[in-house]
Amino acid sequence: MVMRACSATSCTPPPTDRQVGMSLVEVLVSLLILGVGLLGAGLIQLNALKYTDSARMISQASFIAYDMLDRIRANFGADYAWQSGDVAPATSMAASVRDLDLLDFEANISQLAGDTAKGSIALDQREVTISISWDDSRAANAGNTRETFTLTSRVAVDPRPAR
Repeated sequence: MVMRACSATSCTPPPTDRQVGMSLVEVLVSLLILGVGLLGAGLIQLNALKYTDSARMISQASFIAYDMLDRIRANFGADYAWQSGDVAPATSMAASVRDLDLLDFEANISQLAGDTAKGSIALDQREVTISISWDDSRAANAGNTRETFTLTSRVAVDPRPAR
């Protein structure tokens, strides 16, 4: 039996060995830890979105380059050498297949990354090199960082030597 010390005006409860409830400091510390954890999770999500966008751009550049390589193979006799500074041929009824292919190539590059995207097609004998570059500073966390996708392929088989 526990005895209470009482006086005429108040009665004090006996001391207990266990704590009841949480203090305000414990609540604030737990909220701080939760907040830091949520900020960390948000930062990881933001980085994942940036790198996913960069990977999407590389995939799209790959599709554009392979599409152009297929067009070059289908129309092997034409000269497809082109730089982004060159003006793509205007569409008209008299435009050749090569002109329409280059116009599509330029439009696809522009849709990929806007005005910052640049492309080129270099021909060396039977070897074609298609390069597409764009501004990727968002994923690299640095200014003026360019990503480049380059595809090099042989478009025709060397003729067999005469026997």
